[in-house]
Amino acid sequence: MDFGEALEALKNDNCIARKGWNGKGIFIALKKGERLDTPNNRFDKVMTHDFIYIDTTGLKTDNPDAPKDRVPWLASQTDMLANDWEIVK
Repeated sequence: MDFGEALEALKNDNCIARKGWNGKGIFIALKKGERLDTPNNRFDKVMTHDFIYIDTTGLKTDNPDAPKDRVPWLASQTDMLANDWEIVK
């Protein structure tokens, strides 16, 4: 699917990845914003707007130093023009 379809998949609570990414076992997801008065708002630190993050906690690699994190993600021009997006489970 193309990037527009991938964004729609994110908005429908799916995780997505590109077939062309070197790292296997990684994906991006959409985190919905929360209200400031949510019970999760410890220390007044919740995000109030939706944001996209990349999850590399399942990265399959022989490199023991490879980061395994969840961090905010921005699409590159290559990502936006790609047609190899897919939904991952």
